[in-house]
Amino acid sequence: MNRYSPHIRTRATTRSIMGDVLIALTPALIGSVIFFGIRALLLTAVSAATCMAAEALWQICHKKPVTALDLSAAVTGVLIAFNVSSTTPVWVVMLADVFAIILIKQFFGGIGSNVVNPALMGRLFIMLVYPAKMMSYVTPMNVDVVSSATILSALKNGKEIEYTLMDAFIGKVPGALGETSALLLLIGFIYLIIRKEVNWMASAGFFGTVLILSLIFGGSPMYQLLSGGLVLGGCFMLTDYNFTSKSGKLLYGIVAGVFVAAIRLFGSLPEGVCYGILAANCMVVLLEKVMSRHVYGVN
Repeated sequence: MNRYSPHIRTRATTRSIMGDVLIALTPALIGSVIFFGIRALLLTAVSAATCMAAEALWQICHKKPVTALDLSAAVTGVLIAFNVSSTTPVWVVMLADVFAIILIKQFFGGIGSNVVNPALMGRLFIMLVYPAKMMSYVTPMNVDVVSSATILSALKNGKEIEYTLMDAFIGKVPGALGETSALLLLIGFIYLIIRKEVNWMASAGFFGTVLILSLIFGGSPMYQLLSGGLVLGGCFMLTDYNFTSKSGKLLYGIVAGVFVAAIRLFGSLPEGVCYGILAANCMVVLLEKVMSRHVYGVN
């Protein structure tokens, strides 16, 4: 028997796990096409293809094994598309794809070695470089009408909310392609839980923290939960593979939730999911030290 770790074996592969994630994202993709038109499918398909091509070209040029077919790059592409408006130019999305795959994923050694979530960094790239091309949100099922009154912006500016909680739950609200329907995202998340591809502890800590802080500080808690990228981020981008213990995953989610709630409730920006999760990503080493058990007899 091999005395070197790891000793745990599993039949799951990166391709099978990422395939399940793509299946889980399919309901939200279908919803985005219904809400925002066929352009939602175009942006998502181009984004996934660009990420896979960028990964393959990088690895070929550096004479490394090509892993583009493990579908991890495809998942990144879909998530980047889910974070933009249906009016975002295709070329802007493609630039974000290349940035996320090359600079954030491959520069750090590929899948499992990147410090922060590549898809969220792709979103951040667009927010910083081309903000106007990302945030021109349209009203669902009426793609010719541009709306600037998202639920979160209305909450931030003290304006009347034009949409009901049911609208937010179903997805009939302005927003990014894949973030508007909490219902469809939760269906996909439940699928991943059933398939045992995701641990729900981090997500529970994340949602619970935002809910509790919104209740305490009067931030319309249910609208906070169902609006913006909270459900998309908590279910699909709050990566918790850094911890093996349930308490570690829970703490990780809580930390991300604190950042998100603080930005939404007290910051100048209406949304904070991207920054909150990325901040938690950067704190993983510190959180690991906090949660690590001291071995008796070792200083």
